[in-house]
Amino acid sequence: MAVRRWLAGRLRAACPDRWPIYEPAGERPRNFPGWPEGKRFAFVLTHDVESQTGVDRCRRLAELDARFGFRGSFNFIPEGDYQAPTELMAWLKAKGLEVGVHDLRHDGKLYDSRAVFQQHADKINRYLQEWDAVGFRSAFMQRELEWLHDLDIAYDTSTFDTDPFEPQPEGVHTIFPFWCGAPDGKSGYLELPYTLPQDSTLFVVLEEKGIDIWKQKLDWIVERGGMALVNVHPDYIGFEGAQRPSEYPVNFYTELLEYVRTKFSGQYWNALPREVAEHFQTALVPSHAVS
Repeated sequence: MAVRRWLAGRLRAACPDRWPIYEPAGERPRNFPGWPEGKRFAFVLTHDVESQTGVDRCRRLAELDARFGFRGSFNFIPEGDYQAPTELMAWLKAKGLEVGVHDLRHDGKLYDSRAVFQQHADKINRYLQEWDAVGFRSAFMQRELEWLHDLDIAYDTSTFDTDPFEPQPEGVHTIFPFWCGAPDGKSGYLELPYTLPQDSTLFVVLEEKGIDIWKQKLDWIVERGGMALVNVHPDYIGFEGAQRPSEYPVNFYTELLEYVRTKFSGQYWNALPREVAEHFQTALVPSHAVS
């Protein structure tokens, strides 16, 4: 972690014009259909669950979101360090929340080769079907977008508009969802980049002591009518205070939710990722393309 923090500090100093805001990413696509009911922007909550500690905190995090009037998706690792919590997933769905698939094993090997990915894709598709899930996110935001056509998904969330701290640091340079069409021209999936920095990056790696960067980036996204999608991990939220180096105080996250709820009341569409995919596919048929 000390090495990661040192490297992140050097990267941050080297790219003030690319992070947390990269201005070209705010350009609205030509055929962008807008948000439902004339909302000014979309606010999308995603939660990657990476350990048993995270699993144990999911209910508490879901209830916290609900207390502020929000809902989101929870992405679970099918063959990771914990057993897939089927009872918990049923509880989340009963609350009107979404469950997604987060990689296969979260070991960084999903994209070792095309053949390896194809083998893993068969298993991932089985979990997608078993969990009634339509969304996917890779571990460590690794990605080969063309390979993802092997998955039976409506959307993927393995990209970001700009984030130099990730293993594959090149962003997609947009704060809007975009369509990834298959070679057959008949199928595809919607790509939903995260556009607010991940909580682990801000508070664990960069050791930020407040949410000023979240607020700055959110305000910029709202001005451009984009999608504010954030990835918050229950694994790192210190509900009882930050008791470990890998945790941050829960009040950082609650401050973000309160900021959105009060400053932008009536202006945001708080959608599940699958609802964003449904909206774009409906609005853009038959072309699907956002360019």
